[in-house]
Amino acid sequence: MSVNKADQIIAQARRYKEDREKGYREQALKLYPWICGRCTREFDHKNLRELTVHHRDHNHDNNPGDGSNWELLCVYCHDNEHQRFEEQVRYGSKGGGTDSKSPVATFSPFADLKKMMQKD
Repeated sequence: MSVNKADQIIAQARRYKEDREKGYREQALKLYPWICGRCTREFDHKNLRELTVHHRDHNHDNNPGDGSNWELLCVYCHDNEHQRFEEQVRYGSKGGGTDSKSPVATFSPFADLKKMMQKD
C-alpha cells in the first residue's frame, strides 16, 4: 500500500469518527444537564469542551437516540473510567492481583490490640 493511500484511509477514518462524535455528542448535550456524572463538576459554554460523552457499554457505535448508552463525564473521570475498564479486562472483575493465583494477605496488625492495651 502506498503512503498516499494510507494517508487517505487515515484521513477518512478520522472524518468518520469526527462526524459520528458530532452526532451523539450534540444529542447527549441536549438530553443531559452539563454536569459530570461522577464528580458532579458543572460546565458552561466556556469549558464545555472538557465534558465528554462516555459510552456505558464501551461500544462507540451503540448510539440509541434516547441516550441510554451515554453519560456525560469530565475528561478526568472519563479517562479514569476507561482505565478501570482496561484493568477489568486485563485482570478480571476482582481487580488487579486479587485472583485465586495471587497470595492473600493474612496479617492483621490489630488482632491483639486489646491484649496489648491491657498489659499495664
